[in-house]
Amino acid sequence: MAAIAEDEPPFAATLLGYVEAGRAWVHVDGGAPVAYVLVDIVDGCAHLEQLSVRASHARRRIGAGLVEHVDAWAARRGAGALTLTTFTEVPWNGPYYVRCGFRYLRETEITPGLRAIRRAEAAHGLDRRPRACMRRQLRAAQRSDAGTVRRSAGDPNSER
Repeated sequence: MAAIAEDEPPFAATLLGYVEAGRAWVHVDGGAPVAYVLVDIVDGCAHLEQLSVRASHARRRIGAGLVEHVDAWAARRGAGALTLTTFTEVPWNGPYYVRCGFRYLRETEITPGLRAIRRAEAAHGLDRRPRACMRRQLRAAQRSDAGTVRRSAGDPNSER
């Protein structure tokens, strides 16, 4: 699991694609990026492709703040819910997302898009540990921002 926790972020070109599409947000602390979230649209839902928080900033609800930010963004765009795929037995993955209001999907609830994501993850060797799909209904009315969230590290004037 240490290798997964220390995994490098996506390539710059991949990140730029998310930024240009308006589906990347960065949490900034003291002028430095300490967390980010990347979002795809999968089967009409806002899918958390990647949520990362620096270990030095863990347990400060920064990740939860980014999830709430995406929730509000998704609600404004008419998305059906938030979804993600994650490791089920890693404390800062599956159990963390349960605390954030996500639930594990039953096999019959997994959409075609999520199935395709799981196939791609398996092809990349991510199934060495148990993984699952999760979903959370949107809670935009209960939104609470945790700090300054910016659209991209390269555009500090686009606070969201």
